[in-house]
Amino acid sequence: MLHLSVLDLKMVLCFGFAAGMTFFLIPSIVKMANIKSLYAEPNGRTSHPASVPTLGGIAIFIGFFITYLLFLFPQPGFNFQFIIASSLLIFFVGFKDDIIGISPFKKFFGQLVAAWIVISFGSIRLTNMHGFFGLMGIEPALSYLITIIAILGITNCFNLTDGVDGLCAGIAILAGLTFGAWFYYAQDYNWLILCISLVGSLSAFFYYNVFGKKNKIFMGDTGSLITGFIISLIAIRFNETTCDQNSPFFIQAAPSVAIGIIMIPLFDTLRVMATRMINISSPFLPDKTHIHHYLLQLGFTHFQTTLILIGCSVLFIVISILMSARSVLLLLVVLMATAFLLTFLVITYANKKKEQFEKAKPD
Repeated sequence: MLHLSVLDLKMVLCFGFAAGMTFFLIPSIVKMANIKSLYAEPNGRTSHPASVPTLGGIAIFIGFFITYLLFLFPQPGFNFQFIIASSLLIFFVGFKDDIIGISPFKKFFGQLVAAWIVISFGSIRLTNMHGFFGLMGIEPALSYLITIIAILGITNCFNLTDGVDGLCAGIAILAGLTFGAWFYYAQDYNWLILCISLVGSLSAFFYYNVFGKKNKIFMGDTGSLITGFIISLIAIRFNETTCDQNSPFFIQAAPSVAIGIIMIPLFDTLRVMATRMINISSPFLPDKTHIHHYLLQLGFTHFQTTLILIGCSVLFIVISILMSARSVLLLLVVLMATAFLLTFLVITYANKKKEQFEKAKPD
């Protein structure tokens, strides 16, 4: 077993290196974006009033990528190269989308290939559902299908959450810290380093994204896709390290606990897509019906909106931890009911405020 003080030092250095590298890269990237006019322009769907560089994902990825390679532990059987290979593919898909745009099909296909790499070569997949809908051990074909859906779903949920300053990064930082704490306890050190590398790079980005003035920057699809992709792999690993009933690390409701940790982007994306389909429109059609749009409509600032949703995410994590010994289905029902209630309250008050504003308008 690794000596605790050595591990603690490596964790601190890992975080500092990732954060430091990202922190010092961003001003240069902002300068390059200004020279090449690579901005996110305001439009009817976005909530920012001015042009802002969108290449923050480059700094996030470089900070995460190099730190992870430098600090991971040599370990037989740990196929980290497949995580790196798939992450590189996701990075270039997002980068192309940020620079010149990419068709939805090519974007989806790139994500599908990345998922296939980690599943087929890296053996990172869901093999046990802890009794969810009667599923324990999963047959390989079904395991591949469920894992692909999980990876693509989580990746795109974080992509769609990137709507206000700090939200996507803040939710991912909280998720990374929570999963990382578990890997620390379970002595799964290379996955702990993965979490810390991601949290460190996102923390530096969060500073510029939320508080930056001269060097304010967005993460773009490059950042949100790579963030969601890495979080999806971490969530799968968490599920797989908790499925042995004879292990001290067994968690009865692990799949629902993982869902609870990233409940905000998952539930909001499912709600928005379901609403669009009910209204007979494309589930992928951009609009302003995400929960952060309603909070902005209520008069909250970007930072206040981010803090509110991060606070809600903390609530879901606490519920998940307290009910982790319950059944998977029971915890999932509680999480969904709580999310539905909170969302219903926000949307109801936002619509009432909009109606009052419309009535107050002069004819």
